[in-house]
Amino acid sequence: MGVAVYFVAVIFRTSLGVAGLDAADRFHVNASALATFSLLQLLVYAGMQIPVGLMVDRLGTKKVLTLGAVLFTVGQLGFALSPSYGMALAARALLGCGDAMTFISVLRLGTRWFPARRAPLMAQLAGLVGMAGNLVSTLVLAPVLHGVGWTAAFAGSAVAGVVVLVPLVLFLRDHPEGHGPAPVQRGSAGSGGFVRRQIRESWAEPGTRLGLWVHFTTQFPAMVFLLLWGMPFLVEAQGLSRTTAGGLLTLVVASNMALGLVYGQAVGRRQSARIPLALGTVGLTALLWAAVLAYPGDRAPMWLLITLCLVLGSCGPASMIGFDFARPANPAQRQGTASGITNMGGFIASMTTLLTVGVLLDATGDDYRIAFSTVFVLEALGVSQILRLRRRALAREAEPERVSRACPLPDAAGREGP
Repeated sequence: MGVAVYFVAVIFRTSLGVAGLDAADRFHVNASALATFSLLQLLVYAGMQIPVGLMVDRLGTKKVLTLGAVLFTVGQLGFALSPSYGMALAARALLGCGDAMTFISVLRLGTRWFPARRAPLMAQLAGLVGMAGNLVSTLVLAPVLHGVGWTAAFAGSAVAGVVVLVPLVLFLRDHPEGHGPAPVQRGSAGSGGFVRRQIRESWAEPGTRLGLWVHFTTQFPAMVFLLLWGMPFLVEAQGLSRTTAGGLLTLVVASNMALGLVYGQAVGRRQSARIPLALGTVGLTALLWAAVLAYPGDRAPMWLLITLCLVLGSCGPASMIGFDFARPANPAQRQGTASGITNMGGFIASMTTLLTVGVLLDATGDDYRIAFSTVFVLEALGVSQILRLRRRALAREAEPERVSRACPLPDAAGREGP
């Protein structure tokens, strides 16, 4: 039920990616203003991550997930009915707020319902289902949008929010019976002591900070491509039809789903694979982007664009590795807060890139080569931080007391263990 809610949230989140050109025509805006839709949505999403993590730790998963489903459903419906650019922006902000409450909640469900050794695979499976939502946006929403029009397509999709909300309210439980979290100390609730302590102690862990930078560096190239700029780049800069461009966006999603299982199994079996997988993904992504942007002539060949899309599919699974650094660094009662901090990374990078690409496109007369060069700057920043933090985080993680305390959950035989 948790991943069903996340599935719908991703459909709503990525729906603008297949409707970017339609949105520009509907609201009569340029590239910078179009980027503001996704920028505001991601700004709200990233800004909500720590508050959502705190809410999950304090209130439990079901309440937060229910509120998120209500908000993103209202936001999607509002976006369908918005008659002006300003109202559409407000609707996307509301959608981003609800969307922000889903993934952290689903991760918390995973740590409560499964033993810790399965956590990497559970997180990748959640991400895989989320990417299936992206697939629905590309394969279903795009043709429906062009067939029935803006209002009917977006309003009709909002019904999915109601569909997942009903079983969520009626049946979801936060944790198995007898395996609830430790009681939260409420003595300083009014003074904000709980909030400050959760954030301070989570951030103090090198594993949390390393998780944030891994997420920052790996996620954003594919996020920016799928969320907004992929379709305009393929249609306007590469001269492809919308159908062909939609097929390439679908290829990114399909690659993400396939590689998610591979990354989850690899990390679950060998924790030492985390850093090589993350850095390898960043390096390969940078290499393919450089090859596409530097290709002589106006357009890159189809085989190179296909290879780029296949490699971009690895960005999502690689970003999930960030949670595999934050998870063992924090006890169960801080998992929501630590996951929220980690999840901010990729969305901060995505916001920065979305806005910068839009501004550069307007400033250079739609020169996508210059605009997309932003990717390399942020990747270089992220890699430098990963290299700086990795030794300290891994040494801290290897301390015996951390190995023994990490998320004590029931294993397959009902025992508790790390």
